[in-house]
Amino acid sequence: MGLRHREVVVDRRLLIAVFAVSNTVAYVALIQILPVIIDDMATGLGVSRTAVAGASTVSTLMGALAAFPIGRLMDRHGGRILMTAGSLIGVGAAVMWSQATSLPMLYVAFVFVGLAIAMSTYEAAFAVIVVATDGPHRDRTILAVTMIAGLSTYLVYPLLGWMNDEWGWRTTLLVLSAVLLVTAVPGHLLVIPSGRAHRSRVEHRTGVPIGTALRQRRFWYLLIAFVGQAGSVTAFLLLVISYLLSVGHSMWIATSIPISIGAMQILSRLALVTVLRGVALAPVTCGAFAIQGAGLLMLPLAGLSIPATLLCVSAVGIGQGVGVIARPSIVADNFGVAHFASVLAVITVPMAVARAASPLMGAWLGDWRFLVICGAGAVVASIALIPLARAGNGGS
Repeated sequence: MGLRHREVVVDRRLLIAVFAVSNTVAYVALIQILPVIIDDMATGLGVSRTAVAGASTVSTLMGALAAFPIGRLMDRHGGRILMTAGSLIGVGAAVMWSQATSLPMLYVAFVFVGLAIAMSTYEAAFAVIVVATDGPHRDRTILAVTMIAGLSTYLVYPLLGWMNDEWGWRTTLLVLSAVLLVTAVPGHLLVIPSGRAHRSRVEHRTGVPIGTALRQRRFWYLLIAFVGQAGSVTAFLLLVISYLLSVGHSMWIATSIPISIGAMQILSRLALVTVLRGVALAPVTCGAFAIQGAGLLMLPLAGLSIPATLLCVSAVGIGQGVGVIARPSIVADNFGVAHFASVLAVITVPMAVARAASPLMGAWLGDWRFLVICGAGAVVASIALIPLARAGNGGS
């Protein structure tokens, strides 16, 4: 029995290590780099910043189209082949992106970026974790992965700014694609449980079919909440550096302040396992989304005050930090494991649409008005969770 327990712990630690590294590198190479290089890309391609932001819309729409088929395949066969293939697609997409000389070429590259993100990042990793780990270990595994990846992806902002200044955006993307190739691809292939192991575990689990889930109010409350929060945070993360530069902050300040988002993600998740341990996630998430909304609505008033700006931007980290963990946990607690990836995918599709539309809207508005829209989205997300918070539905 002791040996068996040890093997479970080792497997869980390997999953944590691989998913923490692979998600960090994938998000940096395929998502986090865009806010840093968006202005230089627009200048280099001879197009507007809004047109470049449209590439993000293309990738998220592709992710929306792919989410449900990928979810069904994950439920049936597990994540080893899918996530390895997704990482390879991500490498190719980053290389294509680096060689783009026109807007159509850029958009084609981002079709593959969206597919790679859907196949190899958080949603796919959560589906693997929910099946591969037992209930008591599930939330701790998700917490560990998201804590490491969440902080790491923001700590690299100054490094990305330096790389872009020194090498240019094309060489920076090539370097990031190489790092993705040597980390995520072998990690997913060697550590994620095989299809046979996945099917063996699913046979002994229960779960709510999609049709049944769609007939339950709690599903729709969750969908509204996470769609509102996703649209809010996506537009902000894409445009925060440009916004801070536009109000007069230096490049160093503009690329350093977003680190507070990663730091607050870590602190909020640590609070979940210390101060708030055992507390239902629904009311905690409701409060976190409300804090995010307040921070975004107050940011236009911060001006050039670095402390006030840090406080407002940090509020986004609280909402994002809790929300990323809450979504898979609440879905698994409410709808079970057997159809987890499919149910999560149905929520992910409208989330992807919100992520696709919000950056375009934000880039079009350009100034403080996009922060008001983002803040309103987070407030709506908080309100949608109130019925679940009162009923006590949604994990602990």
